[in-house]
Amino acid sequence: MKSFANLADAGRALAALVQEEFTDVSDVIVLAAIPNGVPVALPVAAVLGVRATGLPIDRTGDGPVIGTLPDAADRVVIVIDDGVETGSVARAAAIALRELKPRRLVLAVPVCSREAMAGLARLYDEIIAVDRPLGRRALAWHYDDFDTIDDATATRLLEAQ
Repeated sequence: MKSFANLADAGRALAALVQEEFTDVSDVIVLAAIPNGVPVALPVAAVLGVRATGLPIDRTGDGPVIGTLPDAADRVVIVIDDGVETGSVARAAAIALRELKPRRLVLAVPVCSREAMAGLARLYDEIIAVDRPLGRRALAWHYDDFDTIDDATATRLLEAQ
């Protein structure tokens, strides 16, 4: 049995954990890594009563490059993706966001191995993960249907919320 049926199911499971953690959401920004973080982030944003914002990522031969970010100064920023495999996107997002001086920087993902968490713990104030396997596996292993989407679909989902 896999951990999640699909990306939306992973988002619902993650939303329950995030909701327990955040009672005051007045200054929260939910950043959804485009594309696959969007279906995961939408249920989280909904339970917090905020809109998810896209976190644009260009994947280059030199690694991920983070696009334009919203003003995050003195705000709580929750970065959401479909999970952490290598940690390169989560690492790039944290480095870019730290320059904007958020009050608190949180990574919330359905899957993050303990190995990856150890490396990312220096960059984030908190890491919330539904499934924390000991070792790293391909993200698709954790899903019955790893229903990946493209950037255009992710943008449409963000606009429709």
